[in-house]
Amino acid sequence: MRYTAFGRRTGLRVSELALGTSNFGTGVRGDPDAARLLWGRRGDGAGRAEARKVFDRFAEAGGTLVDTADSAQFGEAERLVGEFVAADRDHFVLSTKYTNSAATRPRVSDTGNSRKNMIRSVEESLRRLGTDHIDLYWAHFPDALTPTEEILAGLDHLVRSGKILYAGLSNFPAWRVARAATMAELRGWTPLVGIQTEHNLVNRTAERELLPMAEALGLGAALWSPLGGGLLTGKYRRTEAGWVSDENRRHPRNDTDRIAAIVTTVREVAEESGVPPTRVSLAWLRARAARAHTAYVPVLGPRSVGQLDDCLAALDVTLDPEQLRRLDEVSAIEPGTPHEITTLVQPALLGGDPERLPPATPPVA
Repeated sequence: MRYTAFGRRTGLRVSELALGTSNFGTGVRGDPDAARLLWGRRGDGAGRAEARKVFDRFAEAGGTLVDTADSAQFGEAERLVGEFVAADRDHFVLSTKYTNSAATRPRVSDTGNSRKNMIRSVEESLRRLGTDHIDLYWAHFPDALTPTEEILAGLDHLVRSGKILYAGLSNFPAWRVARAATMAELRGWTPLVGIQTEHNLVNRTAERELLPMAEALGLGAALWSPLGGGLLTGKYRRTEAGWVSDENRRHPRNDTDRIAAIVTTVREVAEESGVPPTRVSLAWLRARAARAHTAYVPVLGPRSVGQLDDCLAALDVTLDPEQLRRLDEVSAIEPGTPHEITTLVQPALLGGDPERLPPATPPVA
């Protein structure tokens, strides 16, 4: 395991892979109605014994960044993480989130990004985690109501009070993150240090705005669902009913020819390399991280030690340029507006010969 600073705005050192713990705990297995709330699936995670094995294996491999959320298994994930890190708390970088609440049936005052809910949530997370501070604290989702100023002022208050050390925004659109980062800088508030967003071979839309913005502003990027919710592990097959696993579990991804082509190419590269598809998918992400101008940290979400071991083995996989080209091409997305037109006019803006000017490093904000 290698280590990197989480972006250019901080000296916070994190492992190149993060352990996502949304599958730590069995949540509300006895309450199927509550289990359908929010994410749509709760109670299907790892029990304490298996979660402990997963955590220990990650730590043995040199992992330090542990990511969770108050809503993960309705608070059980935080409790387990707090128990597991207790013996060596300061070695690990604890990352958690607020917005959704740990309650199985949250009331209107239990959710959202208001300062009121932020303060309540951080105190509850600190109790569940059994610590006096959280290393990296995130607003989990935008709530369409709370002004950016209120979120930033609240995070600044928590840093000044010692309850959290760093702050970031998860699943926020790029324009809100960019505005927030600039606002914090101009007002002398705690700077944002990173974003969380989905990024994988089947969903590369973060490359349109979010990841270029993170690189330009020096923000670290924690990339959740690096395996496309399991689709890129190769265990799902395409049927007339859509994508179904060997256990007959249906995958929520849309059934498109593009996704089918991506999964097929991943399997082909895996067969050529003599490794499982999981390792190919993660090796592609690591190759992109190596070319980035900021930290890209995939957040793994294993339910078992076997799944984690498969992911960790990707650290030993290097894809050749031809394999990377094939994966890039089959998973490419339309750049969208305004990127399509700016790409066309760029040569003229560079005097007709873009080779005459070096690329911006890092990208121009």
